[in-house]
Amino acid sequence: MNPFPIILNIRDKKFLVIGGGKVATEKIKRLLSFTKNITILSPDLTSELNEIVDKEHLTYISQKYTPELISDYDIIIIAVNDIELQKEIYKDAKKSKKLCNTVDVVEYSDFIFPSIVKKGDLIVSFSTSGSSPAIAKYLRQFFERIIPDEIEDFLKEMKELREKIPKGKERQEILDKKAREFIEKHFNL
Repeated sequence: MNPFPIILNIRDKKFLVIGGGKVATEKIKRLLSFTKNITILSPDLTSELNEIVDKEHLTYISQKYTPELISDYDIIIIAVNDIELQKEIYKDAKKSKKLCNTVDVVEYSDFIFPSIVKKGDLIVSFSTSGSSPAIAKYLRQFFERIIPDEIEDFLKEMKELREKIPKGKERQEILDKKAREFIEKHFNL
């Protein structure tokens, strides 16, 4: 894998998560911070995932995988334990030109799930390109603690200012000054 970090606009993207176990549950929990346009395909679900489906009003297809099921989706998340099935689904996804992630199998993935801090519009991701997911996790936990919760309100204010003040040097200077002051105040710089 030759990773490149991007922020992908998933506004109208439909996700298909194949699998109904613990790993699928964790991926779905992370996706729910960004979208509810998620369908789960699995013959059965864990009780926790079943509760999430009900609570979040997600679509659940109770059956085994067949290739024609991926045609209506943009992004496929494979969270099954069967390596041969992972490989089959990935090949089908590639034929259909779908983005695909096979949980913990880099060679069957177009992208990875980085470790993420999300506070309002702020999104910070950490990845070691698979070298040490544990390091990415601990860095995320560290930054979750040090990034102040006030960042959410501050970013709303900055967004409103960007919309009100006409583009140009004056706007750039105002926004830069406010950002610098926020960082200096909260990080003792």
